[in-house]
Amino acid sequence: MSRFGSQYRVNRSTGVCAETGQPIEPGAPCVAALCDDEEAILHRVDFSMESWESGKRPDGLFSFWKTRMPEKGEKKKVFVDDQVLLDIFERMAEDEREDRLAFRFVLGLILIRKRLFRHESQRKDEGGDRVVWLLRLKGSPPESPLVEMVNPGIGDDDILSLSEQLGDVLQGDL
Repeated sequence: MSRFGSQYRVNRSTGVCAETGQPIEPGAPCVAALCDDEEAILHRVDFSMESWESGKRPDGLFSFWKTRMPEKGEKKKVFVDDQVLLDIFERMAEDEREDRLAFRFVLGLILIRKRLFRHESQRKDEGGDRVVWLLRLKGSPPESPLVEMVNPGIGDDDILSLSEQLGDVLQGDL
């Protein structure tokens, strides 16, 4: 069992506007948001476009993206573009909590797989107990600074669990 399997679960879309409690019609545009709760766990909430455009924002807003509510029976698709994934990765750069390091690491692996980052090298962190991967952003000049990503030393089971959770929240297979 993954050590992140129960403590770091991000829910899927409920199909209901978090502000009004009204269903969001299948196929309708909406906004999905990731929020921190009081226990620093990310959860997903959805907003109808009307609620979002009225300026309503959830407590603990971490990140958001425009999407559409899937049709019933529709095959899942990834509704988050690469820039949103890069933004989430960047926003998590300074977060040293173990679960966030693991989540960011898995997101980084996905970005490498999507060829948005290239692994250039690695080094030990200042304490010498963790490995820091040095990544180059696709299309960046050779003189640009490398992006650092801590490898928290998670196992294959944890990577699989976190990948599934990330896919769930983004409504698609990554």
